[in-house]
Amino acid sequence: MGNFLIYVAAALVGLAFIFAFTRFIKGPSAADRVVAFDVLTIISITGIVLGALAGERSIYLDVALVYALLSFLGVIVVARYIEGGF
Repeated sequence: MGNFLIYVAAALVGLAFIFAFTRFIKGPSAADRVVAFDVLTIISITGIVLGALAGERSIYLDVALVYALLSFLGVIVVARYIEGGF
């Protein structure tokens, strides 16, 4: 039952990825694309965590944590660039 729920969650995450990627491509402004990129990274982190749960590998949780930190810093840098802070 637990694996079934993980697979259902993975399917929903895949659907969310498609919607966010569509917004990333079609976004009318740069700010929309930055927000969509942030959403894509959060969805990717969720996918990594679901993969760690499905494969019973705890090392992937560390990978997800490092990816989350780098993603946060990247979005901050891009937002500052768009704002004109650099």
